[in-house]
This record gives sequence, structure tokens and C-alpha cells, in this order.
Amino acid sequence: MAVTDTGQGEAGVKRPSRLFKNLAAKFAAIPMIFTALVVFVGCTLWTIYHSFTKSRLLPAPKKWVGLDNYERLWSENRWLISIENLAIYGACSLVLSLVIGFVLAALLDRKIRFENTIRTIILYPFALSFVVTGLAWQWILNPALGLQNTMRNWGWESFTFDPLNNAEIVIFGVLIAGIWQGSGFVMVLLLAGMRGIDEDVWKASRVEGIPAWKTYIFIVIPMMRPVFVTALVIISAGIIKVYDLVVAQTSGGPGIASEVPAKYVIEKMFQAQNLGLGFAASTMMLLSVLVVLIPWAYLEFGGKKNG
Repeated sequence: MAVTDTGQGEAGVKRPSRLFKNLAAKFAAIPMIFTALVVFVGCTLWTIYHSFTKSRLLPAPKKWVGLDNYERLWSENRWLISIENLAIYGACSLVLSLVIGFVLAALLDRKIRFENTIRTIILYPFALSFVVTGLAWQWILNPALGLQNTMRNWGWESFTFDPLNNAEIVIFGVLIAGIWQGSGFVMVLLLAGMRGIDEDVWKASRVEGIPAWKTYIFIVIPMMRPVFVTALVIISAGIIKVYDLVVAQTSGGPGIASEVPAKYVIEKMFQAQNLGLGFAASTMMLLSVLVVLIPWAYLEFGGKKNG
């Protein structure tokens, strides 16, 4: 015979329905749910819709042009350069931030002297805004004021390092500033993950005579998979929306050599007053975000469910 849940516990005591459990928490979440649905989801759908219209200074929902904005977008050299720059900056930033952050975290995990001071100094750049970081590195990479001038004053007359004025390598000058600011934050994330590993793992590796570097690579890294995934998502989100660092450091120059998608969207919408083209570009940026979020969601939730 099938047994049905009558909502009563032992001694005939009626249990509260799940619908009415944690009412305070559910009411407190209503503003955030409303914001997510109306502001984020609603505005995203509004933006996608108007990317198919000929909107100029103001939205023009009745001027439907289909895929014309997307065809014009992908035929424009400036957009293609911005995508290329984002790909170079993103790939190098992901790899170098994770490698540098992991190496720094592993060194600090050895419980060195003055660890708190060193950790604070390395993390300090992350507290600065991208505008301050961009201006600081603009001065450092300025051949008349910064590194090149200093090295020549020290006697190395032939030293040349001027990436911000070289169209072929300018994106790497921006990359230096980005890694300088972000690698400290990655270090802190990975260090927290390392400190959460059971001490018995290290004791067992020492008993087996495994070198510390092999323990980090073959034991610690696989155990820190969720931390690496979190760091990967945070870095990727910062890469896709990089804007103020480029504006402060190069203003997209020389020419359009350091153009990035976020800067392209802002200028098309507010300077060129072409909302339709700007909305199309921002929609393509949204797709790039989904390319990052969907694999992350699968790794975090789908993998556990299948397991």
C-alpha cells in the first residue's frame, strides 16, 4: 500500500509546510530577485531586441533592420582589432595570472618570515582602481620618464622599452599593468585554498619522500580544483569588461591598436550616437560571457550531479 505524507509527525503533531519555512529569508531575498529579473534580465532582453533596430540617439523599436547591425559590426576593422586584442590579452592574462598567483601562493604557504607584510604588499595593487593603475604604468612605460630613461641613466644607453607607442606590442604593455594589479588577488584565493588542505596530506608526502614541488603539482592542484574554477571565472569576467585600464593607459592608441570591445561599445553608444550598433556589440560581449559561464556552471553543478 502506498504511504502518503499527511504533514504530521509523531504524536499527531502537524509539521509546517515547506512553503512556509524560512519566511524571513525568502522575504529578504525578494528585492534581489526583483532586481535580477527586472533590471538584469529585462534590460538584457531590451538591449538584444534593440540591437536589431536602427536606433541612433534614442531607441527606435519600430525601425527593424534585422542583422544589418551585426553584419556592419563584423565588417568593421576596429571591431575586429578589438576582438583580437581581447583574445591576446585574455589568453595571456588567464595563464600568467594563474601561474604567478599560484607560485606566489606556494611560496607564502611555506610560512616564510614577514608573511603578512609580504602578502599585504603583493595584494595592495588590487586595492587601486584601474584608472590609477593605468596612469601609473603609463608613467613607468613612458620612455622619457620611466623604465627606459632610468636604465639609460644607469649606463645602458642602448636599452629600449617603449611598448605603449608601438602598435604591434601595445596590448602587452596593457597586459603588464593588468597582471600587476590582478595577480595578487589570485594569489590570495589560491593561498586560502592551500591553507584549507589537511595537514595529513603534507605529512604523508614527507613520509613518502615526495619533493614539495611535486606535492604542489600532483596533489595540491587537483585538490584545489574548485578554487581554480572560481579564480578562472573571476579573471574571465574582468578580462571581458576591461575598459578603464585601456582608456587610462593608452586611450585605445596608438591609432586603434589597443582598442577593446568594451571601449568600442561605450564610444558607439555615447560618442557616435549609434545605439543599434553599440547594442549589437554589447550582445556579442554577452555571448562571450556565456561562453565562460556555461562551462563553469557545468563543472560546478552538472559534474556533481552526474557524479
